[in-house]
Amino acid sequence: METIRVLAAGSLRLVWPDILTAFAQLSAQPVTTAFGPAGLLRQRIELAESCDLFVSANVTHPQTLLDTGKALSVMIFSHNQLCLTMSQRLAQQQRTWIDLLSDPALQVATSTPISDPSGDYTWALFNHIEKNHPEAGKALKQRARALVGGADSLVVPEGELAAEWIIRQQLADIFIGYQSYALRLCNCDNIAVMEIPASYQIRANYAFAVCHPRAQLLASFLVSERAQSILEREGFIPLNR
Repeated sequence: METIRVLAAGSLRLVWPDILTAFAQLSAQPVTTAFGPAGLLRQRIELAESCDLFVSANVTHPQTLLDTGKALSVMIFSHNQLCLTMSQRLAQQQRTWIDLLSDPALQVATSTPISDPSGDYTWALFNHIEKNHPEAGKALKQRARALVGGADSLVVPEGELAAEWIIRQQLADIFIGYQSYALRLCNCDNIAVMEIPASYQIRANYAFAVCHPRAQLLASFLVSERAQSILEREGFIPLNR
């Protein structure tokens, strides 16, 4: 039986083993997975790296593969959104999220736009902030440091959550990243997560591209009720919400 070769967005790394365990109850087909920033993974596929299923944190990269004939189909299978991670000391100052982001004395870190969809979603958040707080979003684009998710980014130690590690290493005061990590981050000592109000939220659409027919069963499983419940348990937003 041929192995399914998956290239998947790094933000799925923690939930993916549970998804594959559940899939194994449906099929004996073996699966191997490599993780990374979705934009960089798409480039690897374009350079002819073997991939049967590409699982991205946005729709743009899978759609690009479909448009160029490197994928057979594309489908959204889940959603995510953004949040702020910071030290508990900073969170306890009882300042609003926008006040914290707008404070020029605080260093804001993000993922890398273009290479990593998380960075793209964060820049969309900055655009939204700019519409409601003139000059604030523009200033954030100038101040923010893209520390992870790029070809030459910092290497986060294995087993570490990027947001927690960045705050603990004092590389930034605030990290803007996916809310799917919030449950785990809230269990980290001296780390706090602050939600972004719904009126400012940016919805992250996760999509897969089937690049070879052998991956179709796994792709279909991702939109099944079983997989959706696993994703929701890990902080992702299911398709029906």
